[in-house]
Formats: sequence, structure tokens, C-alpha cells
Amino acid sequence: MNVSHRFVIIAAIFVTCLITANIIAVKVIGFGSVVMPAAIIVFPISYVFGDILTEVYGYRWARRVIWLGFLCNLIFVFFVWIGQLLPGASFWVGQEAYESILGYTPRLLAASFFGYLVGEFVNSFIMAKMKLATGGRWLWMRTIGSTIVGQGLDTALFIVIAYIGTASFMPVMILYHWLIKVAIETLATPLTYKAVNYLKQKEKIDTFDADTNFNPFNI
Repeated sequence: MNVSHRFVIIAAIFVTCLITANIIAVKVIGFGSVVMPAAIIVFPISYVFGDILTEVYGYRWARRVIWLGFLCNLIFVFFVWIGQLLPGASFWVGQEAYESILGYTPRLLAASFFGYLVGEFVNSFIMAKMKLATGGRWLWMRTIGSTIVGQGLDTALFIVIAYIGTASFMPVMILYHWLIKVAIETLATPLTYKAVNYLKQKEKIDTFDADTNFNPFNI
């Protein structure tokens, strides 16, 4: 497949949502007794675009974008860390705020990276396999079904790795996060349909991964 500008746009939005989620995740928002990171409003969007990539372009290209997102996030974190180490100007008073907002602990980074890779690859794998099983029908069932599993694994892995053994760990957090992410994916279904139909028409492709090697490391 020749890479089109539409594919590049979808991939760019996917990566942007991922990095944005990591930046704003430091803020904790609350609705009564339910608390969660602000990233809850943007991270599920990356799954929507991941579904679009898999549905239109296939698992092979989705796999490349997932690894691209991982690499871009790693670059971002590395230079944030370098920026933290550089000496501040004598008049600059924002070092503490910088470290508070952008300073990631190794544990949180491991949780974020591991949850992201497992969740996204499982989501894309299920999307591709369900498309084969349904003959390309019932897109809504495939997007929601893959999200239920992918987001569930992502959420569980992130919260367990990041918070288990600390005072902040609450198993009910996993349920809250998971339900909200699935709800966002469900609400976005009409837009997903429009985007998929538009791209299939313009790109003149509708990829079925019948002979695909689903090894996530086979880049």
C-alpha cells in the first residue's frame, strides 16, 4: 500500500492523543467520589483512531503506528527528563512546577508504556480477527468488542503496576476507568462509521488480514 496523506493524518492524530494523554494525566479530576486522571477525556480517542487504522488499512499498518506512538512517547519523555536536568535561569521560578507536572517516576512510565502496548495490540488484533469472522459486517460490534478487551487490559495493567502497594490503589478505579473508556468508544461509534466509510471510499481499500502475521514484534 502506498501511504496517503489521509493515513498520515490519522497516524498523527493517534500519536498526538497518546502524548497529550500522558501530559494531562497528572491532573486528577473528580465527580463526587469518582476520581480519575484528566487523560480519561482523550486517551480513548487513540483507540478510536486505532480501530479506524485496523479497519481500513489492516493490522500490519496499525502495528507500525502503534510502535510509532511508543517511540514518539519515549522521545517526549526523554527530552522532558533532559529539560528537567538542565540548570534553570537565575530568574526562573518554575522548576518545582515543571517537575510536578512533567516529572515521571520510573514506575508510572513502566505502567503507561506496558499498558499502552498490550492494550493497543490486543485491540487491533481483535478488530482484525473479528472482521474476518464477520466478513466485514457489524463494525459497531467489532469496535466496541475490541475496546472492551483492549481498554480493560490497558486500564488494569496501568493501575495495578502504577499504584498497587500504595495508599492510592483502589481496585474500583479499574472499573470506573474501564466503563468510562468503553462509554466514550460507544458514543464515538457514529463518527467511526463516517470516518471508515469515507476512508474506504477515498483510499479504495478495505483490508482483510487473512494472511497476516500477528506477531506484534514483526515490524
